[in-house]
Amino acid sequence: MSMNVKKITNKINDIWMKYTKTQKRLVIGGIAAVIIIILLAVIFFSKENLVPLYKDLTAEETGQIKQTLDEKGVISELDANGTVIKVPADRVDSLKVELAAEGVPKSGEIDYSFFGQSVGFGMTDNEFEVLKVDAMQTELSNLINTINGVKSSKVLINLPQETVFVGEKAPSASASIVLELEGANTLDQQQINGLYHLASKSVPNLQPENIVIMDQNFTYYDQNEQGSEYASDNFSSQQKIKAQVEKDIGRQVQSLLGTMMGQNKVVVSVTTDIDFTKESRKEDLVEPVDKENMEGIAVSAERVTETYTGEGAQAGGVNGTGEDDITNYNEAAGGSGNGDYEKNEERINNEVNRVHKEIVESPYKIRDLGIQVMVEPPDPKNVQSLTSDREDDIRQILSTIVTTSINKDIESQPLTQNEIDNKIVVSVQPFDGKIESTPPETTSGGIPIWIYAAVGALLLIVILLLILLIRRKKNDSENEEEEIVFERQEPIFVEDVNDEKESEESVRRKQLEKMAKEKPEEFAKLLRGWLAEE
Repeated sequence: MSMNVKKITNKINDIWMKYTKTQKRLVIGGIAAVIIIILLAVIFFSKENLVPLYKDLTAEETGQIKQTLDEKGVISELDANGTVIKVPADRVDSLKVELAAEGVPKSGEIDYSFFGQSVGFGMTDNEFEVLKVDAMQTELSNLINTINGVKSSKVLINLPQETVFVGEKAPSASASIVLELEGANTLDQQQINGLYHLASKSVPNLQPENIVIMDQNFTYYDQNEQGSEYASDNFSSQQKIKAQVEKDIGRQVQSLLGTMMGQNKVVVSVTTDIDFTKESRKEDLVEPVDKENMEGIAVSAERVTETYTGEGAQAGGVNGTGEDDITNYNEAAGGSGNGDYEKNEERINNEVNRVHKEIVESPYKIRDLGIQVMVEPPDPKNVQSLTSDREDDIRQILSTIVTTSINKDIESQPLTQNEIDNKIVVSVQPFDGKIESTPPETTSGGIPIWIYAAVGALLLIVILLLILLIRRKKNDSENEEEEIVFERQEPIFVEDVNDEKESEESVRRKQLEKMAKEKPEEFAKLLRGWLAEE
């Protein structure tokens, strides 16, 4: 056994001595890399799989849960600056149930349940007021946290001392609210008005003008009164609406022209003039049913016709209305002579349309619109590569957008083509300032590609070393086989040492045996020759 080990050791030593310094370094580096990879794989696969147990925790809650888990002997890990605590994946559900049964986590804030438990006979008025204010702040904060987009909130309420004098006006309370919004979310005006209304109704004697609301970025949110002259009396809100309208129109133009020319071939700028006035009016209108003839519907009609011809007939017409008659003079009745009498009378009651309108005109009317477009020709070095027909198509598209976007009143005249052309600018020129940005070479998982390249090169080196070792081992085994064959053939060439004197026949016989072993074909020819001679 020791001889075999010694032989193997000697062979390995011989092989190692035959390598150059570079080959020795490669072998040592490859072996070290394989060992490191094996160790990393063992560490990675043997590591416990931890998943979040609770998220968005406060420092007090995290410390309380961490202490409870350590007492139970559960492996835990903190993440996201201590707001997330992780435990083994197979124990998440059981730990939630166990911690909930023990009342963990207990929030560090004071709520109404704590307020009721803390009230005692020995509590002073100041302690009672402090607990009362803290309870209001906590409950109001919990209500605000239920709003979509609000991650957390802090509320500070100031309740002044009540007056003891009769008839004196009660002092007003005040409140400050700081919101922590999720990500890049913002609150719309409806949510802001709801926050003001919620806070004012939750605290006694708290008027909306005594409430201040801001977020973590020091952005203040003001309330808009309902029914005001303007839909948004806040300048920042108006600018946001104006920017949103311009952004929507610009995105539409960019999408259309980008499809035609290429997204990196078009730059769009949109400017608008928006009317924020909100108008409310009432109209009571009387209109004929038949507007062409300006007539209504005849509801009732009465026609009276009187005629008389004969002697003693009273003259027809109205007394004292002739050309030669005296006004209001009544001619004597019962005159003699022949005469004619005729009277026609018609009474018609017409019904008309009575229209009652309550009109509320919404704001955000686009009074004017301008679109500026820069187009790079297909061949940036040749401006003429953009044909006039293609440029006319671009102008026609922009004209349609301008016509349909600007608010049109019934009384106003439609825009002329010259007015539309003045609102459109199309510039055809190469984009010399265009920056060709190359994104960093990263994989989908965020790991740089050079790491994968280094690992791949390392594996390639290890594979090459293994191939060299296998080839070296194969060559050594072939050399050993050749040596063994040579040793087996040695008795053929070794002369038989014999003290006895050899005769001519013995020498000839040994030569023939040697020829038969080494050259069987020539030996066969020799035999055939002897047989032929005999």
